[in-house]
Amino acid sequence: MIVMKLEGLLVPVAALTRSQRHAMFDLMDRHYENVNAATFAADLDEKQWVILLLDPRSRELCGFSTQLLMEALVAGRPVKALFSGDTIVARERWGDQALAHVWGRLALSLMDQHGATELYWFLISKGYKTYRFLPLFFHEFYPRHDQFTPDWVRDVIDALAGSRYPQAYDPCAGIVRAGTHKDRLRAGVADITPERRRDAHVRFFLERNPGHGQGDELCCLAPLRRANFTPAAYRVIGPAPVLAEVGE
Repeated sequence: MIVMKLEGLLVPVAALTRSQRHAMFDLMDRHYENVNAATFAADLDEKQWVILLLDPRSRELCGFSTQLLMEALVAGRPVKALFSGDTIVARERWGDQALAHVWGRLALSLMDQHGATELYWFLISKGYKTYRFLPLFFHEFYPRHDQFTPDWVRDVIDALAGSRYPQAYDPCAGIVRAGTHKDRLRAGVADITPERRRDAHVRFFLERNPGHGQGDELCCLAPLRRANFTPAAYRVIGPAPVLAEVGE
C-alpha cells in the first residue's frame, strides 16, 4: 500500500472545530500518559495557531503542533519568540516532513513581519526526537553538546520560561519540572535504543534532561534568522514565497 504524504495546514486556534479538538486530544491520549481533557483544552486556548497534519485521502488527523508568539523583556529590551507547545505525530507517520515544512513557513513569515525585533524559537523538549530537530534545522541553537550556553542566551531562556512557567521552571538546570499530573510519553513511544545513544546530540539531551521520562522538559532556544537555517532546513521548507499572513 502506498502511503501518501501528509497535508499540513496552519489553522488559527479560534477556527478549530469541535471534532478537530476531540481528534487532537485523542491523538495525545494515545501517545502520552496523564493527559487531562480540561488541562489540554485550557492550554490549547492559550495558543494562536495549530499546525494540523491530515491524511489527504481520509482526512484523518495524524499529527499536530500548537504555536504561540511570546513577548518578553530581557535586560530592558523587547524580544519575541515562537513557542511550540503540544506536538505529536502518529508513530506510523514518523518521517513525514509536512510538520517541519509548515512550521518553517510560519517561522519565515514571522521573520518578515518582525524583522526589527529579536526573534527566537523557544522549544521545551521532553523527548530526544524533538530536541534532534534543532541540529537538523539550525546552525546556532542552545543548549548543545559542543558549546557552552552564553549568558545572553540564558537570560532569554530565563525570561521566557520564567514568565510562562513561574512555578515549574528550574533556572539552574534550564528545565521545566514535571508535576505529579504532568503528561509524559507512554512506554514504547520513542524509546531510546543503544544505537540512538551513539548520537552525540541524543546523549547530551539525556545528560541534561535525565527526568525526561517523567515529563521534565529541556528549555531550548534558536535565533530565528534566515541565515541560521541549515541547507537541510531549506530543502524541507522550500524556496517558495512565505505565508502572506499569519495573523496576530
